[in-house]
Amino acid sequence: MCSRFRLFNACLQKNHMTRNMKTSRLCVAFIPFLCYGAMGSKYSREMNEHEPPAEEKKTVEFRIAKLNQVWEKALRMQLPPVRLAELHSDLKIQEKDELQWKKLKAEGMDENGEKEAKLRRSFSVILAKYGMDGKKDTRHLESNSLKDHERQEGDTFDDPRLDKLWNKAKTSGKFTEEELISLRREFQHHKDKIHEYNIVMDTISRTEEIHKNVISPSEGDNKENVLHQKHMDLKEKMRSLNQGFERLRKLSHEGYSEDSEFKEPRVIELWDMAKQANLSDDELESLKEELKHFETKVEKHQHYQEQLELSHQKLKHVESLGDKEHILRNREKYNNLAEKTREMGYKMKKHMQDLTSKIMRNGLHHNEL
Repeated sequence: MCSRFRLFNACLQKNHMTRNMKTSRLCVAFIPFLCYGAMGSKYSREMNEHEPPAEEKKTVEFRIAKLNQVWEKALRMQLPPVRLAELHSDLKIQEKDELQWKKLKAEGMDENGEKEAKLRRSFSVILAKYGMDGKKDTRHLESNSLKDHERQEGDTFDDPRLDKLWNKAKTSGKFTEEELISLRREFQHHKDKIHEYNIVMDTISRTEEIHKNVISPSEGDNKENVLHQKHMDLKEKMRSLNQGFERLRKLSHEGYSEDSEFKEPRVIELWDMAKQANLSDDELESLKEELKHFETKVEKHQHYQEQLELSHQKLKHVESLGDKEHILRNREKYNNLAEKTREMGYKMKKHMQDLTSKIMRNGLHHNEL
């Protein structure tokens, strides 16, 4: 009996050990699955969490939110590369001016809101200039005789007076091929100025409509001052347009003289402004040298714009062939060139802004004396 009991107890212990071993084996076998599940969950979560930072790695182009929004919209619109680079330069100038204004405002300056209004106007000009003001551009480049003008074959500048002068200059035999290229740039520059004038005039008209509803007399006085300044700016732009057209008219009839100081339209405009600013001979001579350096900068920027356009055409061709390695190589070259063109465009526009301020400041100083 006792021996049977001992045998029965031994069997129970053996079965218990067997069950424990199976359970242990099951646990050991199951542990990798638990670990894998935990690790899989952990890493898939981390992978998901790393997606936004990858997005955040996108370069934030500007320190002001609204300028970034404009830039992102321009990228979605797929503006041509040279135009996109020009927009980038304009936004950089706007950013610089707005940050300077914020600093002035913090110091208690610009109490009448004149500079703020000017910044809003320049921002509106940028939006309209690049077709991002939310409406079709119905502002034709108007002159006094434009309204009855119908486009004809051979028109180039959307203005009958400019087209007539250009066609006359082309057939006059007074210009070399190189001079015609320079002259065409002057005509294009004048066309752009007309466009900007019409945008500003449209912006002021809309602002006047808004400002009709004034709350208090003091608020009305401030708005009146701002509008007066806007009209003064507009008047100055019109004066500049008239002078520019007169120069083109004279140039088209007489051709370039051998002693022409400059060839680039923006530089010529600055030089004409300087000569009318009542500067001393020494100041004019010094400015002439500075303008020569500036003209070199303008020409270099134009060269980069041409290279950017060519690079874009080449990239499109390579993309159509489908060679990934070739595409990546050309895209990198294109992106580097685009960045360089934008940077040069900003520096050139800032330099022009500085030169304009310098001429006006020095001229005003002499007039006061």
